[in-house]
Amino acid sequence: MADLDPAEKIKELSSTLASVESVLDLDAKNTEIEQLREQSADPELWNDADNAQKVTRRLANLESVVTKVGNIRRRLDDLGVLYELAAAEDDADTLAEADGELEALRKEVGELEVRTLLNGPYDEREALVTINAQAGGVDAADWAQMLQRMYLRWAERHGYPTDVYDTSYAEEAGIKSTTFAVKAPFAYGTLRGEHGTHRLVRISPFDNQSRRQTSFAGVDVVPVIEQSDHIEIDESELRIDVYRSSGPGGQGVNTTDSAVRITHLPTGIVTSCQNERSQLQNRATAMSMLQAKLLERKRREEQSTIDELRGDSVSSWGTQMRNYVLHPYQSVKDARTNVESGNPTAVLDGQIDEFIDAEIRWMRSQENEG
Repeated sequence: MADLDPAEKIKELSSTLASVESVLDLDAKNTEIEQLREQSADPELWNDADNAQKVTRRLANLESVVTKVGNIRRRLDDLGVLYELAAAEDDADTLAEADGELEALRKEVGELEVRTLLNGPYDEREALVTINAQAGGVDAADWAQMLQRMYLRWAERHGYPTDVYDTSYAEEAGIKSTTFAVKAPFAYGTLRGEHGTHRLVRISPFDNQSRRQTSFAGVDVVPVIEQSDHIEIDESELRIDVYRSSGPGGQGVNTTDSAVRITHLPTGIVTSCQNERSQLQNRATAMSMLQAKLLERKRREEQSTIDELRGDSVSSWGTQMRNYVLHPYQSVKDARTNVESGNPTAVLDGQIDEFIDAEIRWMRSQENEG
């Protein structure tokens, strides 16, 4: 595209956008928007708060997609006129403005194109993210907390609400584990490729000899469950512990034993929640998290069976998933897509869209090979 003149670049982008519009099926979305608007205008809708929130979230998501596509189409149509104006007046400033708009539209159309790839059975769901410190001692605990901040900053940059359900703090620094929800449509499909082991290499701030340290943290991403999901859980297979919520350094956040930890004995899956004041609320949230993890476990087992039947060896996307090197050089590189950044500071501040978009394309290519 770099060798094309502006008119050809606009034509190519317009063709790509037309393909995106076709896949998104905007007519169907507009029809659904009208139906949801009628539902949201019904005063009785809020008799069921959960359903009402689902309806309003779905409506806001559809309106956002349709509005965004419409805005991009209008801007693309106007861009040709801007280039003609720049040429007619031989205006360098207007030409620079047009070039900047062309680059912005190229990026936005590319993002929309990636969005059309999110068509898996759970891709449209919100996401539940769990991070665990792995090998590396106190550095690993610190690394887990750095990753938590990275994802929360990413969500903040996009305006996605988040809710931290549970954080287990390490004794010296950092965290042993954390679980939080990203409450945005397609959050699961978007973040699914982040599942796996993240590796950090740096000079340890906790080593008095300033030696280089390699540490690891695991990221687990599952879709948030909905009422239509059926996951059978036998209460007799659960161990439920209650304890007092705590913050960094063991400081009490709550003076009652309201935090809840649920262990699913057959699988060893553990979920916990301490962000609510009520033990019942924390238990309900922890149960919902357990159902989500069991649902994802079932999905991965089914996918593994399919992979075995077709002789597919690519089953664990998490192995050596991404390397973050802060010393002796500065680099973040994805081991699967080979996308690389020389600015780890920006990446750790939540600028990870380039990695995420490449992951989505890579995962779809892996799935399509079968």
